[in-house]
Amino acid sequence: MDGNTTNEHERYYNGMLRMMKEADMKEGKENALQKAKRMIWVTFRKEGIHKYPAALDDPSLATGDEYDVSFLGYPHRHIFHFRVGITVTHNDRDIEFIQFKRWMEKLYAEKTLELDYKSCEMMSDDLYQQITNKYPGREVHIEISEDGENGAFITYPSY
Repeated sequence: MDGNTTNEHERYYNGMLRMMKEADMKEGKENALQKAKRMIWVTFRKEGIHKYPAALDDPSLATGDEYDVSFLGYPHRHIFHFRVGITVTHNDRDIEFIQFKRWMEKLYAEKTLELDYKSCEMMSDDLYQQITNKYPGREVHIEISEDGENGAFITYPSY
């Protein structure tokens, strides 16, 4: 082969490789769109009173020093911040945000759920039970914090 023929073959080969890579990238993007996990999320707040009774006399909590949290054993007020995510099956309001939020707020307003003296994790499990009754089999993420400062985040897998 002479030099021109070799260069033509290299250009052809490199051009074909580039086209195949571009086609693979395009197909990969399309597959990613099809396989994407889609979730919506909403937020709301709820005033509540809770306590941690064990804090009064558990020596690991009622330490008597700068780590003492025995005050948590008495009822105290918080604004609980909720952020709830749930998988959806398509992009066009499979679950409408505002309706989902209002439904959860109503669970507390009508006392279907109560904050009582529960931890953020306990509140999350209670809320998850209600969500999965209405929307079975979906992945759910629930974050609940006390005053937007400290809290819990739990991911409940789909089933």
